[in-house]
Amino acid sequence: MPFVNTDNAKIYYETHGEGPPIILAHGAGGNTLVWWQQIAHFAADYKVVAFDHRGWGRSQFATGHKHARYFASDMRAVMDDARVERAAIVCQSMGGWTGMQFTLANTERVSCLVLSGTPGGVQTAGVIEARDARARSRTIDLDRPVAWNEPHQALAPDGFDRNPALAFLYRQMSGLNPPIGDTGTGDIGVSPDALGDYNIPTLMVAGAQDRIFPLAVLKEVSQVIPGAQLHIVEEAGHSPYFETPDEFNSVVAAFIGKHRD
Repeated sequence: MPFVNTDNAKIYYETHGEGPPIILAHGAGGNTLVWWQQIAHFAADYKVVAFDHRGWGRSQFATGHKHARYFASDMRAVMDDARVERAAIVCQSMGGWTGMQFTLANTERVSCLVLSGTPGGVQTAGVIEARDARARSRTIDLDRPVAWNEPHQALAPDGFDRNPALAFLYRQMSGLNPPIGDTGTGDIGVSPDALGDYNIPTLMVAGAQDRIFPLAVLKEVSQVIPGAQLHIVEEAGHSPYFETPDEFNSVVAAFIGKHRD
């Protein structure tokens, strides 16, 4: 699988299938591996491109250059190297910052945008309060060592009880990443005022049991992104794509199919 050199980084990516392109941007707890249920589903009809953000998975970066401000240009470098001119962008959590920043700067290259478990960096009052509350309480720390059967914060609270094998697999995949540290997403937020001319078809997928970006916060964001649709997955936490792949894939496939080139 190829790498592409970009600004002070070497980005790993994979391409599977043929057809209209889909780009997958993972969250802070993931890497290309976590999309296994989406790649297997979509590669039959689409060209699916998944990449590791710099500092995650197999991607590399120069010291001092692991920051979210580079993520959108890294995605553009991957698309250019994979010969993808225009694509549906599917993002999870931290990847939403990547997808939204890329979309705002490259509208002609995005057919539609899917934001899963993420506000995409849109800075509503609820998003800011949720971020500050996490900082005060320190209840969310994806780098904290945990027991093998402790419920992962990126999954529903009962995720291990409902599907211990899947929950354990998520922890193992996530554990392949170096320590997360500060991603820099707090430095590249999007003001709702900047979305006045936004016209990219956007689907937000929210887990009703999300402990990182609560449902009320994502509902608020969906109301300030012009034309955005919101789909709520009742049985999922922060990671609907991983916890409830059948529902996620079905909803996303219908949305992308409506807007495919």
